[in-house]
Amino acid sequence: MNLFRRLAREEHAATAAEFAMVLPLLLIFLFGILDVGRFMWEYNEAEKATQMGARFAVVTNPVLGGSSASDGLLNYSFATNDSIVGGTAVPTSYFTSSACTTTTTYAAASCTCVSTTGGFCSGTKTDTDALKAIRDRMIAIDPAITDNEIEIDYKNVGLGFAGDPDGPDVSPLVTVKLRGLTFQPLTTLLFGASFNMPVISASLTAEDLSGTTGN
Repeated sequence: MNLFRRLAREEHAATAAEFAMVLPLLLIFLFGILDVGRFMWEYNEAEKATQMGARFAVVTNPVLGGSSASDGLLNYSFATNDSIVGGTAVPTSYFTSSACTTTTTYAAASCTCVSTTGGFCSGTKTDTDALKAIRDRMIAIDPAITDNEIEIDYKNVGLGFAGDPDGPDVSPLVTVKLRGLTFQPLTTLLFGASFNMPVISASLTAEDLSGTTGN
């Protein structure tokens, strides 16, 4: 009986026991701080890559290319082919938008051109070389980006004019998106759990849309 009483009053291991109880909470708190820093770093890296991709896209050949030398976003003449008065803005019914998305590789990308009249969309095709150039520019900033996470959209916002002799008839708003990015916290590493990051996008108005290099 005396032995049990002495054990009940024993305090030599109290500090170790208390430390063992607090240690998991301390580790979760520490890893949580690290995870916040890692998330901000990876998000900022992806955001910068998207911005650089948009900048590269507006000064180089469009992914929405042409099936011939006179087709596509860069070369199609709405004044000649669709009888739109030269010097006027191209109505969105002749070209509304186009979403160019990748699947497993950039070579398997496809552009969905939207219009309700005219022949512009029928003369377009996906320029995979242009997409690869944008992709490579983005990966130079964030090597973690994969092909199936990139989307490039072109939207007619009323800029440009039919019959422009110095560039594309439409100066679209170009939006580069990163979608499907995931982040795996250290605190869930043992369980293999991760969560989806929000879609990251950057938009710029197209410039010359011509060439293969950009700053």
